[in-house]
Amino acid sequence: MKPDAAFHSVRAAGSTFPSPVLEVDDLAISYETRQGDIVAVRGVSFAVHEGETMGLVGESGCGKSTVAFGIVNFLGSNGKITRGSIKFQGEELTGRPAPELRRIRGNRIAMVYQDPMQALNPALRIGDQLMEVLTLHQDLDRDDAHERAEAMLRRVNMPDPSDVMRRYSHQISGGQQQRVVIAMAMLNNPALLIMDEPTTALDVTVEAAVLDLVQDLKDEFRTAILFITHNLGVVARVSDCLSVMYAGEMVESGTVSEVFRDPRHPYTMGLLSCVPKLGQSKKGSYLHPIRGRVPSPSERPLDACIFEPRCPFSVRRCREERPPLAPVGKNRCSRCFFAREIDREKFNRELEGKIIREAGGPASPVGKEILQVDNLKLYYPQESNSVASLFGMGEKRFVKAVDDVSIHLSKSRTLGIVGESGCGKTTLVKGIIGLEPITDGEIEFMGIDVDRTVSSRESRLVREMQMVFQNPDATLNPAYPVGKQIARPIRKFRTVPRNKVKGEVLRLLKAVRLDPSYYGRLPRQLSGGEKQRIGIARALASRPDLIICDEPVSALDVSVQAAVINLLLEIQQNFDTAMIFIAHDLSVVRYFSDDIAVMYLGQIVEIGPAEAIYDPPYHPYTEALLSAVPIPDPDVRQKDIRLSGNVPSPLTPPKGCRFHPRCPRRAQMLPDNGKICETEVPPWREDGKGHRILCHIPMEKLAEMDPVTGDSREKTLKK
Repeated sequence: MKPDAAFHSVRAAGSTFPSPVLEVDDLAISYETRQGDIVAVRGVSFAVHEGETMGLVGESGCGKSTVAFGIVNFLGSNGKITRGSIKFQGEELTGRPAPELRRIRGNRIAMVYQDPMQALNPALRIGDQLMEVLTLHQDLDRDDAHERAEAMLRRVNMPDPSDVMRRYSHQISGGQQQRVVIAMAMLNNPALLIMDEPTTALDVTVEAAVLDLVQDLKDEFRTAILFITHNLGVVARVSDCLSVMYAGEMVESGTVSEVFRDPRHPYTMGLLSCVPKLGQSKKGSYLHPIRGRVPSPSERPLDACIFEPRCPFSVRRCREERPPLAPVGKNRCSRCFFAREIDREKFNRELEGKIIREAGGPASPVGKEILQVDNLKLYYPQESNSVASLFGMGEKRFVKAVDDVSIHLSKSRTLGIVGESGCGKTTLVKGIIGLEPITDGEIEFMGIDVDRTVSSRESRLVREMQMVFQNPDATLNPAYPVGKQIARPIRKFRTVPRNKVKGEVLRLLKAVRLDPSYYGRLPRQLSGGEKQRIGIARALASRPDLIICDEPVSALDVSVQAAVINLLLEIQQNFDTAMIFIAHDLSVVRYFSDDIAVMYLGQIVEIGPAEAIYDPPYHPYTEALLSAVPIPDPDVRQKDIRLSGNVPSPLTPPKGCRFHPRCPRRAQMLPDNGKICETEVPPWREDGKGHRILCHIPMEKLAEMDPVTGDSREKTLKK
């Protein structure tokens, strides 16, 4: 047996899992190109057992999805398995005829993709798509198939499954679409379920519900699950065992608890050092991004350590010899010559010795207020198809996207804004920056009253208020070099004399850690993290006093995310820039922000210093958000608080407290089951230190809540 294949069957301590459902042994996958065969995956070995979840993690381009597609022989016309074995329930899959593999796919092996809209047919009703899975693989008539499909929707906690069966995919939410795809995958009770980034695009509350569902289905059906993700918090929550991939190779494997507590490969250590822990702040701490990036398949060495260019421990031997996947303890292996000698603390010390600037920094001082937003409202008129509306009669209806929001922001500080999709975060900042017209309220920026109309904004206001968007591809012109795109606002706002524009662009590229060679590159020649850096450089081009960041790191790998966060913090320290930071990852928001506002259905329900938001007292909505955050530590246990239902429509928000239909606390903490929440708008509760909560429950009662998180080695917090 080959050295790389000898230690792939990782088992949890005391495991009673039977023989493997899936066994991958020394797998190699290549793609045919004009330059010859390019090796995408090599030497990959692992096993997944019945009732077990195997996590497969790594940055984009590491080959995780390629392995999954290789298992189901979905590699495309130019992809091929060149070496190794894939056994499913003891039967070899490689070399099997296509008709046999089609009978297995969707029946005994099912797959859940990252984007549910790509897996659902927009022209067919949900019920027809679900029934097709049953009628294709089993001898069932339509009535029986309909009954079983509806029952499975009910099993995945779909509200009103009979109604959903009649709908099309665009008529249900993203979380409901993902539940439909999971239900479709589970209909034939598959022995193996492959999940490829199934929660990446979901809100944290929906993500938590989907992960709970995955665990329930695994327990009920004893399904073996291969869970692919780049989110270490998700892996810690759902997986029993973990395999770490880098540049097409398996570099470490073991049980989840062992790998997280005591990683034995520098790449695994690097991934864990990139992620802020819930409650960690920028004060006195630093995120350690992994230098460089994953090499493309054509650039990978065949006879050397593939991680050597990015490793702080590399020596000459690493450049001349490929390390084997060798054991480092019981049921553990690592592809590193020094796996037994290095540890996480030594790794962090090595990194700190190589970092140019001082790590971390104090919380930003409270300076002069530069932005005051008072009672801001952004309403959108709702078109009606009624006869009365055709004649200008009838009551006008409005979508209340932002409804009576007030925030203040001082120079050099960061305000984080969190909440589920549809709560009004992005609409709020678009109103502030002038991309959406304001219905009512006041905005004062740098002592200037900002007009409500977008077109009349002064050039000075546009110059001093810039935005970094979530998707850099949507904001960069693919036809122009990035240097010219950064130069455009410099010329428009005359930041420097015309003969010094290029020098200013090069200075900005250096500020975002890009060398002068990037000046002439087109956007398609850049990675996702590099494009986001260009977006930040362009936002800095006018030397603004306020930068608004709308989900700037949500689509990035953890290493790139850490580098971008460090970059933004460095820019803030060097230029005294105020920032508004929107993100769905509450760990990132806590680390980055000085103050935090929690939004729900167009309103702020809690606001205050960041350290106050993450400890009791909480608003019940904040408590639910925190309990849903996937934490990259398997020893941490969280309260099990899951919100029922979806966010109500801003067209017809609930009366009284807008959160009351989903609130898990009002019946516990208020008399008469919290009836007051259904009729009266809640008052602001304050602690006298800038922490404010919009709730009927008194602050003293909210302060009696237990913290959301705890350490399982001490105790498990219960709801």
